Amino acid sequence: MKFAISYSLPFFGADPDRLVGFARLAEDTGFEAIYVPEHVALSPGAQLGGMTLPSTLPYPDPLDCLTFVAAATERILLGTGVLLLPYHHPVGLAKRLATIDHLSKGRMRLLTIGVGSLPAEAQAVGVDFGTRGRRTDEAMDVLRLLWEGGADGVSFDGEFYRFQSVCSYPKPLDVVHLPIHVGGSSQAAARRAGRRGDGYFPGGALGDEERRVQFGLARESAVQAGRDPDALEYTRWASIDVSAERVEAYAAQGVTRLVVSSSATDPSQQRDELVAFAARVGL
Repeated sequence: MKFAISYSLPFFGADPDRLVGFARLAEDTGFEAIYVPEHVALSPGAQLGGMTLPSTLPYPDPLDCLTFVAAATERILLGTGVLLLPYHHPVGLAKRLATIDHLSKGRMRLLTIGVGSLPAEAQAVGVDFGTRGRRTDEAMDVLRLLWEGGADGVSFDGEFYRFQSVCSYPKPLDVVHLPIHVGGSSQAAARRAGRRGDGYFPGGALGDEERRVQFGLARESAVQAGRDPDALEYTRWASIDVSAERVEAYAAQGVTRLVVSSSATDPSQQRDELVAFAARVGL
């Protein structure tokens, strides 16, 4: 089992010293990775999971934040939870991600993407909300095509993206493709993870039976696509006070990584919380 921690940008804010201090603490404590979330734009009254999101919540760009974190750390992996892929053009995104991976010496390895659930957010960036799933599938294909392409360039002719003989450098460090994990609470997300993803990271508001069904669907979809279902990583949210026994139960369900969040706002309390977690799970 691997253990990562999420830094809630809207909850903790965008203070650079606080972000770096938290990332260094997570690295020193033994966490594998740090995750940050994304919203491109919010509108007054926007609701997510039945909760209204204040339109003034700070959501700094996740990739800029991870670049900043990478420059101040040495080992910790960089993750998004989630990057709203259909709201980014994949040609530019391929370069940004490969650049971060290259500059961080191979640490941009937990990219988790989602399709978004706020229609106004899609409209703000000129994306038809109803097409976001198909756009995401194409964008995943484009990212990998550009990363693997050589000096002669690559071409793509899809529903949403088209280009001829395009080269994208630099490349990810020492790998052909950066791993792309698929996040989301829908069965469509589970199928996408199996067919195209390197991992599946479902949302938190699902019952145990639906989780079982969706992970089975991800594995089944991998088989149908001619892929190895055992190669699919399975990431889940967990409480920071999770017990060692509960960790074993997660592992028995096929979970390969747990992501927790700090419940404290004071840096000294956060340290105590992370140190206690590390001791409990054996980091």
